[in-house]
Amino acid sequence: MKRSLFPKPMYRQIFFATVLSLSCFANRASAAVKTESVEYHEGTTTLQGLQSFDDSLGGKRPAILIVHDWMGVTEHTKSIAEDVARLGYVAFAVDIYGKGVRPSDTTAAAAEAGKFKADRSLLRSRVTAGLEMLKKDPRVDSSQIAAIGFCFGGTTVLELARTGAPIQGVVSFHGGLDSPTPADGKKIQAKVLVLHGADDPFVKGADIAAFQEEMRQGGVDWQMMYYGDAVHSFTQKKAGTDKSKGAAYNEPAARRSWIAMKMFFAELFGAK
Repeated sequence: MKRSLFPKPMYRQIFFATVLSLSCFANRASAAVKTESVEYHEGTTTLQGLQSFDDSLGGKRPAILIVHDWMGVTEHTKSIAEDVARLGYVAFAVDIYGKGVRPSDTTAAAAEAGKFKADRSLLRSRVTAGLEMLKKDPRVDSSQIAAIGFCFGGTTVLELARTGAPIQGVVSFHGGLDSPTPADGKKIQAKVLVLHGADDPFVKGADIAAFQEEMRQGGVDWQMMYYGDAVHSFTQKKAGTDKSKGAAYNEPAARRSWIAMKMFFAELFGAK
């Protein structure tokens, strides 16, 4: 008697599900993610960001604005943009500092970031210029935009939200939470997700309490997730693993925070 290749229905289901999964994976793996340098302006200042997108996708799609850490637009920034593009979004990594302004070390980075932390109006103008540039992309559904940022960038996307920008959400990875103008929390239209190292020594308890009160007073749809045993810069491998310095990479926190971001996007835009 001739034996069936799939003697039980359960095996057939498993086989075809596996084939479909591998096929989808192969299609995504072969997708053409392109990254382009983009020049734009804020006032008289020339800025140079990076745009990444999956060229195999057609039509308009949601977009993610990405704000760099205090080192400016780097290869690490490019890697994040490409990872976001692989999720099916248009990704635009904005340039807050200006074309050619790329700190060579942490001392220079602290000085550059400090200029903008001290001048939140300028910081808001720079990130808003990036948002307006992103909206011009014909691939982008301008009604479906979110912003993410890391460290300095986390501070920046919260400032973008405080302008009342009509975006759907912002995600701050180990960003600063302080605000010179907490009343601006009432302008926030976006949903807010803060991903925070529970042992971060650079974000004071008073700043956390003030931020949470700002969100409550503003009636904001907000979430804050803490990662145990994680300090500042927990998503960044270049930070090393020595927690005694206050900034260190933490693999579980990095992985879990990226998953939390994807779940947040799924709520905003639908599953990817």
